[in-house]
Amino acid sequence: MIRLFKHYIPHAVLLLGLLDLLILLVTGEIAWQLRASRAGIDPGQLANRLVPMVGFALVVWTAMIAVGVYSSMALRSVRYAGARLLVAVSLGIIALSVLDFLFPGSTFWRSTLLFAMIIAVVLLLFNRLITGSLIGTTAFRRRVMVLGAGARAERLRLLAERPESGFVLVAFIKMSDGAPVVAEAIPRSAIHDLGAFVAKLGVSEVVLALEERRNSLPLKDLLRIKTQGVHVNDFSSFMERETGRVDLDSVNPSWLIFSDGFSSGRMVSSAAKRVFDILASGLLLLLTLPVIALFALLVKLDSKGPAFFRQQRVGLYGETFEVIKLRSMRTDAEKDGVKWAEKDDPRITRLGRFIRKVRIDELPQTWSVLKGEMSFVGPRPEVPKFVAELEEHLPYYAERHMVKPGITGWAQINYPYGASVEDSRNKLEYDLYYAKNYTPFLDLLILLQTLRVVLWSEGAR
Repeated sequence: MIRLFKHYIPHAVLLLGLLDLLILLVTGEIAWQLRASRAGIDPGQLANRLVPMVGFALVVWTAMIAVGVYSSMALRSVRYAGARLLVAVSLGIIALSVLDFLFPGSTFWRSTLLFAMIIAVVLLLFNRLITGSLIGTTAFRRRVMVLGAGARAERLRLLAERPESGFVLVAFIKMSDGAPVVAEAIPRSAIHDLGAFVAKLGVSEVVLALEERRNSLPLKDLLRIKTQGVHVNDFSSFMERETGRVDLDSVNPSWLIFSDGFSSGRMVSSAAKRVFDILASGLLLLLTLPVIALFALLVKLDSKGPAFFRQQRVGLYGETFEVIKLRSMRTDAEKDGVKWAEKDDPRITRLGRFIRKVRIDELPQTWSVLKGEMSFVGPRPEVPKFVAELEEHLPYYAERHMVKPGITGWAQINYPYGASVEDSRNKLEYDLYYAKNYTPFLDLLILLQTLRVVLWSEGAR
C-alpha cells in the first residue's frame, strides 16, 4: 500500500484510479474530435482545450470516488462496478452541464458531453475487465511471511483469503513449542537460515504475529530480516493498514502511545477544518432552509408532537451539548428511557422512515456545526447514558472524544448501521483510526464517500 497524507491506499486502487483518470482525459479529446467532425468545424489546437479537458476528467473522477467505484466490492464485481460507473459518469455529466450553463464557453458543449458520457462508460468498463483481471493475480500482491502460528496468524490467513486483499501469505513460521492454530506452519527449528529462507521466497514483508511477545521476541531473526531490506511490521500496525481500523483485540496502551498518529502538528489542519465548517455550514443552512421548513411542516402534519427533536449528546473532551434533528420517531419513543434503535423500529413514523433513509433529518445538525459543537466529519456523538455503558465495556472508548463529533465519519461510510455494544465496538475501531490518522485529505475522502451512503441508503435505519 501507498501512504498518502497518513491514509493507506492499496496499490491496485491507485493503479486503477490513475488509469481511469487517463482514460477520462482521452475520452474528452475523442468526444471533442467526434463532435467537431460531425459539425464540420475545425477542432482547434489541443492546448486551447486542455483546461476544460482536465476539468471534465477531474469532475467525473471525483464523482467516481464519491459513489464507491473504487470500493472493495467494485474491484471484485464488474457488474457492481458497472452500475456505479454509470451513476458516477451521469452525475459528472450533469454537474458539467450545469457549469456549462452557468459559465458558457468555459466547458465542453453539452452535446459533446453526451458523446463523452457514452465513450467514458465503455472505456472505463473495458479498463475494469482488463486491469481488474490483472490486479487480482498474485503478481500484484505483496508477498508476506508471518512469524507465528496462533490465533493472530489465523486471522491474517483469513484476511489474505478475501478477494480484495492486497497481499498473499507465502509462509507461516511456528516460533514456539505450543500447538499451532495454522496447521501448515513451518517450525523455526526446521529452517537453518531464516534470512536465506526469506530471500528464497521473495518475501517483501514480515509480520510479527506472536501471541505473547514478552521475552519471546526473535530479535536476531528480526534484525537479519530488516538488514536485508525486508519490511518488518507488528500485527496491530499491519491490521490497521490493511483494514482501515484500529484492532481492539491486539492493541495496547504502549502501541497507541508510540505508534505514528495523534500528531500535535494537526493545529493548522484543525484551523482549516474549522474555517471549512463555518463556510460550508453557513452556505448549507442558507440553501437547505426551505427544505428543512417544508419537512418540519410535514412532520407536524404526519404525527403529533414538535417538528424538531432535541437530545443531549457527548461531544469534544466529553462535554455534552444539545443536538437538533427533524423528529422521525413518535413523541413517546423514549417514555421508557433511551434505547438502541432496531431494525424496522416501530417507534419510527411513516415520514420518519423516509427522512432517515435520505438523511434529511440530519440537516438541522448543521446549526451545531456552525456553533462549533460539531464538525461535518468526525465520530457520531452518542447519548450520555450509552457513553457511560460503552466506556465500561469497550477499551479506549473515551479516546474517540479527543476529536470533535461529526455528522458523517469514517465509521459511517465503512460500517453498516448497527445499534448494540458489538456494533459500537466495530465502529469504535474505525473512529480510533480516524482520530489517530486525521488529515484534511481523509476528511475530503469521507465527505465524498458520504454521497455513496446517501444514494444507496447504506447504514440508514
